[in-house]
Amino acid sequence: MEIYQSFKKQFLLLYFSLTTISCGIYSFTGSSIPIGVETFQVNYFENIAGNRPGSTVEPGLDTDFTIALQDLIVNQTSLNLVNQGGDIIYSGEITEFSVTPMAATAEIKAAQNRLTMSVNLIYENTLNEDDNIEKGFSFYYDFPGNLQVYDIKDSALKELFDRITQDIFNETLAKW
Repeated sequence: MEIYQSFKKQFLLLYFSLTTISCGIYSFTGSSIPIGVETFQVNYFENIAGNRPGSTVEPGLDTDFTIALQDLIVNQTSLNLVNQGGDIIYSGEITEFSVTPMAATAEIKAAQNRLTMSVNLIYENTLNEDDNIEKGFSFYYDFPGNLQVYDIKDSALKELFDRITQDIFNETLAKW
């Protein structure tokens, strides 16, 4: 019986050692920080959506989105935010911010509108170029046709920022 207990302890120790080592560096927030990465920077995401037909220019959208991405990474990782020289660098631009009617009433008015925001991301890992990506991310917020963007702006931007920044995080650091 004593041999069995000793074998069981050794087996469990070996099992947990192997599973821990195989997972690499992992945090309980879901991030898998690349080896050697200690800092990150988020460059200003310029809002070029106004150059696209159908898109509108929303003052401050670029600054607010940049800060939202910085906050998400600071809150979900142990990485330090720097202004320049980061081990990983996020940059890009906001390429779309538009409202599209989704459903019409009998009076040919919009019954429901959709606010869409799209971002083109450039992610650079200065320590491992194989991780670098350039990819578009997009999400939408539906709202009643009798309301204007101004009426739903705060809740819409919160949801759009939450979804897009989380998608960016998952793609670059969580590897989901």
